[in-house]
Amino acid sequence: MPSDTLLLFALTVFPLVCSPGPDILFVASQGLSGGRSAVRRATLGILAGYSVHALLAAFGIAALLGAWPPLLHAIRWTGLAYLLYLAWQMFRAASRPGSLQLDSRPVHGLFRKGLLTSLLNPKGLLIYLSILPNFIRPGASVATQALLLSAIFIGSCAVVYSVIGYSVAGMAGNGRFSDRKRRLAEATAGGLLLLAAGMLAS
Repeated sequence: MPSDTLLLFALTVFPLVCSPGPDILFVASQGLSGGRSAVRRATLGILAGYSVHALLAAFGIAALLGAWPPLLHAIRWTGLAYLLYLAWQMFRAASRPGSLQLDSRPVHGLFRKGLLTSLLNPKGLLIYLSILPNFIRPGASVATQALLLSAIFIGSCAVVYSVIGYSVAGMAGNGRFSDRKRRLAEATAGGLLLLAAGMLAS
């Protein structure tokens, strides 16, 4: 795949990976209650769930596009609309006051719970079904392209979730993020999503 396509995909999914959601809240809460070891187990479970999604997406998308190529265009515009919707949600959240609260209670079976968190996370499902197909190029192996793009997404999750989890684990019993930092992060993520949507539409 062209390097600019891979870079654009990475820039598109990165703000989605960074946006607060079930995965990040789960990893962060385990960082508060169980330290770095809990962060590692929770993150590995989440990555395993997304690896399952990757395999399903690779071979499922290949079959669908092979049977009906115009579906690629329909998926492309669906993904574009989804990016715009997420950007609006980010800006809306950034305009509201209130700090992010994390659950500091310990959780057992972290790998299994992380696996279920990612398998059932609508954000992850929509990335694989609505955004990833936009970067598939006809004329080459669809499954190989999907797996390569999935590796970028899963790698981004591994880095972001580990950084967030380890950072929270290092906080001295403080499970509260400031309102200003949260709003700035969400507004920035919204701007990046708008930029990604504009690049996809061109």
